[in-house]
Amino acid sequence: MFPSNLSRRAFLQSSAIACGSGTLLSSATAQPATLKGRLYKTLKIGMVGAKGSPLQTGSIVDKFNAVKAAGFDGIELNAPGFDIEETIRAIAETGLPVDGTVNSSHWQIRHTDPDPAVRAKALESLNTALRMTHAVGGHTALLVIGKGGDGDESEIWKRAIDNIRLALPLAAELGVYIAIENVWNQFLYDHSGDHTQSAEKFVKFVDELDSPWVGMQFDIGNHWKYGSMGDWIRQLGRRIVKLDLKGFSRAKDSFTKIGEGDIDWADVRKALLEINYSGWAAAEVGGGDAERLQEISANMDKAFGLV
Repeated sequence: MFPSNLSRRAFLQSSAIACGSGTLLSSATAQPATLKGRLYKTLKIGMVGAKGSPLQTGSIVDKFNAVKAAGFDGIELNAPGFDIEETIRAIAETGLPVDGTVNSSHWQIRHTDPDPAVRAKALESLNTALRMTHAVGGHTALLVIGKGGDGDESEIWKRAIDNIRLALPLAAELGVYIAIENVWNQFLYDHSGDHTQSAEKFVKFVDELDSPWVGMQFDIGNHWKYGSMGDWIRQLGRRIVKLDLKGFSRAKDSFTKIGEGDIDWADVRKALLEINYSGWAAAEVGGGDAERLQEISANMDKAFGLV
């Protein structure tokens, strides 16, 4: 793994810049044939432990060990919401890194809220998440940027841009990405629309923030209902700093296990290779005990062609 103050994505970016434009051009045309060795598997801490299983009430070390045994390379925590010193001890004891966090209050305390006092609290929560992520060696803080019901599109767009922009100096100082997730929040897509939509608004939103420390934690399953995930990956390109994944069935209009449903995983793999993606991929599905974690890990391997 990479040092805590240097994310894999930042390392790759800085290396590419140092090599010069000739190397950049050649790497763009010489695509790798497989995602093997390019993806690092992680998952959300809330997935670890099923009701009635030992993992539900187990220590953080127990949970980290179960995740590692299931074949994952890291784990995401909720921030704020964990003990930093306890987590550092668990990392040292198990050898499992914390690759990032999920901002734990972003659905309730939103950057798009009409009340400036609420937006100030959202900023405080995001800054805390950035600091806590850095403290345990993580490199991404996942963020849901708001909710469409907080106003018309122009209003919530400006509120979100203005508020998140205030966190950019800290993100840059700490070297932690603000990783925007595409979710069903009625913003940056048409929630009542069909499956022919594009990622154009997500591209525009990220670009308006104009920072190397803002990108997409692109959820492959969340928007299959609304567009082609391979095409969205191609549109977002370098803006994708991390992946989330789950399955989805358009036929049943419901989420599924990874690899089930009707997502075009072959095109997803092709698109990731085309944009030269290398980095973390986080499962976000129903969790459970050690056996279920192993199943999720195996499903990720199959979906990404890692086996």
